[in-house]
Amino acid sequence: MDLQGKAAVVTGGSRGVGAATALMLAKAGCAVAINYASDIKAAEATAARCRNAGARAILVQGDVAQDVACRAMIAQATAEFGRLDVLVNNAGTTRFVPFGDLDAVTEADWERIFAVNVRGAFQCARAARAALAADGGGVIINTASVAAYVGAGSSIPYCASKAALINLTLTLARTLAPDIRVNAVAPGFIEGDWLVRGLGADYESIKAKKSSEALLNAVCQPEDIAQVIMGLIAADKVTGQTLVVDAGHSHGPRLAHGIK
Repeated sequence: MDLQGKAAVVTGGSRGVGAATALMLAKAGCAVAINYASDIKAAEATAARCRNAGARAILVQGDVAQDVACRAMIAQATAEFGRLDVLVNNAGTTRFVPFGDLDAVTEADWERIFAVNVRGAFQCARAARAALAADGGGVIINTASVAAYVGAGSSIPYCASKAALINLTLTLARTLAPDIRVNAVAPGFIEGDWLVRGLGADYESIKAKKSSEALLNAVCQPEDIAQVIMGLIAADKVTGQTLVVDAGHSHGPRLAHGIK
């Protein structure tokens, strides 16, 4: 897909992967609607960077767990831009809970994490379906996680939600074909605020461990994930796929000269 003159909605677009993706879309000539839940200052900063890149950029506030908010943000974006070609379902949430402490996981954890990470992506896709299918067809990219595959991460509900999102990616790809392609990225450790807040004092040591175990001897930056999202947007014959982006960590540990 040539993004010049196209339009996109990026949920969770105020920071991290969402902000990096919005900026790459803008640099490719795509108008961008940046969704945020509460941090308007961060969203405004992302929008300013997109405008500085020469693109139109608007803010669309809303909690993707609420269907009315999803419909409103898509309606606002299509009214402003006159079209919609790309939806990046990047909004996500979690609560860090030790896996062994099953009693610490609450009903509210399950409800909120699935409401944002799974139902939110579905609701945004449903709201955007008609607009994405027009003008030659569009693309949906979901941000999943390697937690779906390895069964490790911030919490059990988070892992389960990302596994569900990967399944949703496939079912939507089947349902919305041939007009709309649907793919996902599954990041590993991403350097940034999300894990700094979640891991606290353990952040640096865990980052170092992840890097040492990865085949590429590194962890990912938000821009690394955004780059793959852009590649999937461009790949006109790819749908229903989830691409792991973790510097080769899930294939580790690294071997010294091919010998363990």
